[in-house]
Amino acid sequence: MKEIEQNLSGKGLRIGIVQSRFNEVVCEGLLAACRAQLVQSGVSESDITLANVPGALEIPLVLQTMAQSKKFDALIALGAVIRGDTYHFEVVSNESARGVGEVQLHTGVPVANAILTTDTDEQAEVRMNVKGAEAALVAIEMVHLLKALA
Repeated sequence: MKEIEQNLSGKGLRIGIVQSRFNEVVCEGLLAACRAQLVQSGVSESDITLANVPGALEIPLVLQTMAQSKKFDALIALGAVIRGDTYHFEVVSNESARGVGEVQLHTGVPVANAILTTDTDEQAEVRMNVKGAEAALVAIEMVHLLKALA
């Protein structure tokens, strides 16, 4: 059996990040962890581009624009949707996830989805560092996997 080995080297990769400003403390935590992991994995600071958007629903459109530009090897979505008292949580959670998934399927550019969906601020804050770093590793790994399969 031929197995494609995991490659987590970010050297030479161009990464785009789309970050929501809503739930700012959590999103800044996600970004800090993501950025640190990208750099630790060998991605040059000059090869990381950050675009900020108002909220999670705006993330897919900017991801799509970045993917279509052909300037990025992978993209990362960072955001936080925290349950409130209304149905809006479900709409934003589901639609942002659907949009992120569609971008990668329609463009062929891998997108790591680190839009947290939690019941409380505390849950989001506990997850932000781990999920931010994981998103960086997912983006890097998927670039190499897709290249190996091409």
